[in-house]
Amino acid sequence: MAFFIHPNCQAASFALNTLGWMFSMICMGLARWRVWYMESISAPSRGLACIGLWKVCTYQSANLHSRKIECHRYSYSDTDLPLDIRIAQNLLLAASLLGLLGKALTVMGLRRVYAGQLQNDTTCSLFLTSGVLSIIAGAFILIAVTWNYHSVMNEEGIRFPPSFHIPFRPDRQEIGSTVSVAILAAFLMMLSGLLTTSFQPLPIIEVYPEVLQV
Repeated sequence: MAFFIHPNCQAASFALNTLGWMFSMICMGLARWRVWYMESISAPSRGLACIGLWKVCTYQSANLHSRKIECHRYSYSDTDLPLDIRIAQNLLLAASLLGLLGKALTVMGLRRVYAGQLQNDTTCSLFLTSGVLSIIAGAFILIAVTWNYHSVMNEEGIRFPPSFHIPFRPDRQEIGSTVSVAILAAFLMMLSGLLTTSFQPLPIIEVYPEVLQV
């Protein structure tokens, strides 16, 4: 049963979807999915490393605001990356594409709504498909977040190229701040999907003239 039938609700859903999609794109580029502390290792590996989906940044001191920062990017086809990072790359890319497609379908549906075509079955199909895509995109982001959390809790290592000067496993590691951005993106996209799938055209109310009996 649908509860939100006003077109403004669908416009609000579109805004939430846009925010979620933007946050998902942002968290792909940030490097703080994992934070590695390398305190007992000799230079030049000693310090701190922030590991993301597409790059890793090292700090020569244990301070994130240190000016001595060196970032190394790895390509999509880099086979040295662990399975969880490569899968997270695919999941975030798929989520961004699904979110973009969902946004396009929502725009098409809103055009029909504001044009007064509420009774067209195509309008309902557009919103339903858009909502499902947004929910799937949010689920993909949550899977990537969960896998990252599992890797950090199990203290799994990463075999970086020797030129990165990063050990296979740090002294300790923790979840980075980017995970919070990813969780927010997933929440917004899934909420947008739920609102969008709740669309239902207004029922047609037929008015019959009252016949007075003499």
